[in-house]
Amino acid sequence: MTITIKYATAGDAEKIALLSRKTFYETFAEFNTKEDMDKFMAESFSMEALIKETSAPEHIFLAAFIENELVGYAKLTASPNPPELGDTAAMEIGRIYADQKTIGKGVGKALMEKCIALAREKNKQCLWLGVWEHNQRAIGFYTKFGFEKFGEHDFVLGNDVQTDWLMKKSV
Repeated sequence: MTITIKYATAGDAEKIALLSRKTFYETFAEFNTKEDMDKFMAESFSMEALIKETSAPEHIFLAAFIENELVGYAKLTASPNPPELGDTAAMEIGRIYADQKTIGKGVGKALMEKCIALAREKNKQCLWLGVWEHNQRAIGFYTKFGFEKFGEHDFVLGNDVQTDWLMKKSV
C-alpha cells in the first residue's frame, strides 16, 4: 500500500470537508452530548465553512491518498503564536486527520513527516498544535514525533468548554 502526499487543490475541498466531518464525529461523538456535537458541526464544521477554509491563503492543506482515495489530510496555518512561544518562527498544525479504517497504517506518520519537512523548508523553528487533553491516542502519536506539552487553552465544543494541550516540536 503506497501513501501519496500532495498539496490539496480546490478540487479536493469537498472531499476534505466530508472527511473532516466524518473523522471528527467518529472520534469525538462518544465523549460529547449530541447537542454539543450538533452545534459544533453546524457552526464550526459545516461543509461550507470547511470548503472555504481549504482555499484560504493562510492555510496549507496536505492530502494523503491511497490509490485515488483521500484517506487523510493535514492543515498547516501561519497563525499567530500562543503567548508562550513569543516571536518564535512557528507554524501551527491545525489538524491531522486520517480515516478510521487507516489508523495504524502509516497515513498519520506520512502526513506528519511532510509537515515537519515543510516547516523546515519554510525556515520555521518549531511546529505547534492543540490536542484535547483526553485524546490519549493523539497525544501518544505527537509524543512519538518529539512534541512536548508547553501550555493549555480552551476549546469550545458546542456549549462545552474543554481543555486542549498545546504541544510543540523544534524542527
